[in-house]
Amino acid sequence: MTVQALAMITVTDKETLGAYREKAAEALAKHGGSVVAADPEPLVLEAANGAPNITALLSFPTTDAAKAWREDPDLADIHALRNKGGKSTIVVLPE
Repeated sequence: MTVQALAMITVTDKETLGAYREKAAEALAKHGGSVVAADPEPLVLEAANGAPNITALLSFPTTDAAKAWREDPDLADIHALRNKGGKSTIVVLPE
C-alpha cells in the first residue's frame, strides 16, 4: 500500500527553489517516492498561517520510505535547498 504526503511551500527565494526542483525527483526516487501532482498556484480554501505558493502531492511505498527520504544524510543538501528557497511543511497521511 502506498502512502501520500502533502508538501506545502511558501516561496521566499525562487532561484534557490528552482535549483531544488531540478534535483527533487531524483531524491524522491531514491526512496521509491514520486510526485503525483503539483500546483504552483493552489486553490487554498483555508490557511491558518498563510497560504502556500506551491503544493505537491507525493507518493511513497511506505511511511518508513517517506521518513527515510527526509532523514537520508546523503540528501541533506537537497533538503537544505528546499528550506532555503521557502518555508515548507510536509505532512504524511498514514497508512
